[in-house]
Amino acid sequence: MENQTGVTMTEFILLGFGSDPAPHIVPFMVFLVIYMTTVFGNASMVLLIRANSRLHTPMYFFLMNLSVIDLCFTSTIAPKAMASFLAESKAISYKGCATQFFFFSVFLTTEGFLLAAMAYDRYTAICNPLLYSVNMSKPVCIQLVAGSYVCGCVNSMVQTGFTFTLNYCRSNEIDHFFCDGPPLISLACSDTYINNLVMFTLCGFIIGSTSLFVLISYAYILSTILKIHSTGGRNKAFSTCSSHIIAVSLFYGSTAFMYAQPTWLSSLYPRKAVSVFYTFIIPMVNPLIYSLRNKEVKEAWERTMGKKSWKK
Repeated sequence: MENQTGVTMTEFILLGFGSDPAPHIVPFMVFLVIYMTTVFGNASMVLLIRANSRLHTPMYFFLMNLSVIDLCFTSTIAPKAMASFLAESKAISYKGCATQFFFFSVFLTTEGFLLAAMAYDRYTAICNPLLYSVNMSKPVCIQLVAGSYVCGCVNSMVQTGFTFTLNYCRSNEIDHFFCDGPPLISLACSDTYINNLVMFTLCGFIIGSTSLFVLISYAYILSTILKIHSTGGRNKAFSTCSSHIIAVSLFYGSTAFMYAQPTWLSSLYPRKAVSVFYTFIIPMVNPLIYSLRNKEVKEAWERTMGKKSWKK
């Protein structure tokens, strides 16, 4: 890319957690452990749901897709970040940075819409159980997942297009461990008002609309649960939804903190620390949240491990 000074920008430098060119062993080891745990947890969840016919329901179909998204989401960032921690050169090519930013935006946005689809699934199951098999048929579930990916791709194309048509002439050093929008925009020497406005508007609309949909769904769910006379029935309904509520709170809380606010305000706190939370920690803990707090998943693990033990 040729900027306004006539200099061709061919690469960026990911500073990570410091400008020291020496290997950053501690961040590398921390990221490696988190990444391996994330890969194992989400891959195990996908295989478990695929292998157990009792989990072939809409709720677990969405959960399986959530694990796939978390796995791809972290894999978009972790390998390059860990490599830059050890290598003397922390460079990433211009095209590589654009590609990483595109897929990062795709999976981040898709997860937001998928969590909203999961809330709709729980609303239908608890508030309209007689129509559940119709409203959440297999074609409908596939359409909801496909629609989440379409929305993710559209948002990502817009964000990537606006970000990588800027002129970069101040510096090629990104004060981050991956190619994210705000740090990239801060390097531009051209007017970034439109870029900041588009990012704030799109992110604010996506996070606001999907989180509002989730809140309304769970307001109806809570109202329905409180009308259940059986204590066992109420506890079962609460246990079914509690995992999703925790996952939704962590995801929307951290992403809103990062993107659904003006750029000048987001510069007042450590962006990289918050980024680690939603790019690494949340994908790592999601399988734990859904497995430790879900009786059916626990039983599926026991059946799977029991079969393996019997075969041995």
